[in-house]
Amino acid sequence: MVTHEGRTVHFYDDLLKGKIVLINAFYIECDTICPMTTQNLTQVQDLLGSRLGQDIFMYSITLQPQHDTPEALQAYAKVHGVKPGRLLLTGAPADIELLRRRLGFVDSDPAQDSDLKQHIGILRIGNEPVHQWIAKPALLNPEAIVRAVKRTIPEYS
Repeated sequence: MVTHEGRTVHFYDDLLKGKIVLINAFYIECDTICPMTTQNLTQVQDLLGSRLGQDIFMYSITLQPQHDTPEALQAYAKVHGVKPGRLLLTGAPADIELLRRRLGFVDSDPAQDSDLKQHIGILRIGNEPVHQWIAKPALLNPEAIVRAVKRTIPEYS
């Protein structure tokens, strides 16, 4: 994968292994749920404060890698106040599709699933070291998202 900063990374080894993560799917030209989700996640990043980039990381994976280049993602990140510890990711279309499916960003209805405008507005929250994963609506109240993240961290349980 390639980050909005232009760095090439391996999804598991560099981004997931040993980390607590929040992951969503989006695309820049989305005019339905994505702008609201991005705004919501910006509030989440602010609530996480100094933990963001230290022990909690946020990743937004584009569903349109053919259009959402690292340069386009960088401009989007700047406009939306993306802070260190939060990455916008692109990559080869086949890799993005594999990740989308493995992370559960799919709809059981193939017609719905193939329509980008109907993509699922889910936020995956994971504590990879303990193999604990949950899903929450991406538009859930930011404070509730942070509480859900903390519930995946043993010292908060």
